[in-house]
Amino acid sequence: MARNGGRDGYRAVAAERRAGEKLARPKPRKLESAGRLRDYVMAGLELLWSPQQIARKIRAEFPMDEDMRVSHETIYQTLFVQGKGELRRLLYKALRSGRARRVSPSRRPARHDTIVGMVTISERPKEAEDRAVPGFWEGDLILGSACKSQILTLVERQTRFVMLQRVPYDRAADRVAALLTHRMSHLPGFLKNSITWDQGSEMADHAKFTIATGMPVYFCDPHSPWQRGTNENTNGLLRTLGWASPTEKMNELLINHGGAPIT
Repeated sequence: MARNGGRDGYRAVAAERRAGEKLARPKPRKLESAGRLRDYVMAGLELLWSPQQIARKIRAEFPMDEDMRVSHETIYQTLFVQGKGELRRLLYKALRSGRARRVSPSRRPARHDTIVGMVTISERPKEAEDRAVPGFWEGDLILGSACKSQILTLVERQTRFVMLQRVPYDRAADRVAALLTHRMSHLPGFLKNSITWDQGSEMADHAKFTIATGMPVYFCDPHSPWQRGTNENTNGLLRTLGWASPTEKMNELLINHGGAPIT
């Protein structure tokens, strides 16, 4: 009322008209217009970087340039809502799931298989959570086109170092246990604390793996991929730590413990 004549001079019609005139004009969104920022974001998406990685990397490369700033939320908003043409096409590359929509957990098919002797993630040592201690791994099985091929992914939580293992023929539990045992047998003891996995039937022989390697396996709760967040983020995109590669971080650990670096 004070801005429109006060108690004595206020007129509703005039105040409404004035408010309409003062409405902010729609501003073009950051990534809708051509420019360096848009070019950088699109180049990052072409390289299969996530929006979060693009937002962090652009700040690191242009620390003094306020025009080269964008949040990962803005990138996602542009892709999902405003994206058109080339930018919209890159949506499928920007999402690690390869889907344009997220699938609600309530719509996923229920699992009826049970793994004998499962130990849940709630029993995992607390030191695994803050990444202060190396040797805690997260694993998953990725299926290829039409489920005709599969590969095991293993990510060390502290360094984000990745190991991949092709699984020939099928994903039978005994074969997976043997392949994981072979892969982990090359590691020094301080890097063999545990593995966290989802409740996939390929890990039904987890006890054999634990006996052979001394590494316990902890299982996530159903439909809880965030409990293996490091592995989920790595399956489609290899992140970095302070823009040093995971291999460099792993080599730091190995050299500090008197081991040979990975080449």
